[in-house]
Amino acid sequence: MSGPNGDPRVPLGEESAEEDYAALDFMLDQINFCLDHLEEKNDLLQAQLQDLLESNRQARRDFQEQLNQNGASRPSQQGEGV
Repeated sequence: MSGPNGDPRVPLGEESAEEDYAALDFMLDQINFCLDHLEEKNDLLQAQLQDLLESNRQARRDFQEQLNQNGASRPSQQGEGV
């Protein structure tokens, strides 16, 4: 007699069903572990990206401040040479 999906090696019976459920439970536990691990990595990456974004914003503000200070300290040349 063939088992589920026509597999001749899998006998139908209670022992087989219990083993199948145990194997399925084990696989689901592994999947859950992997998903938890991915979620932790995702959270860590998101935190690192937020830090990088804030760092870039601060660097841009500092750079803009320096440009404004350098521009304000130079005399204007628009009215000269006419």
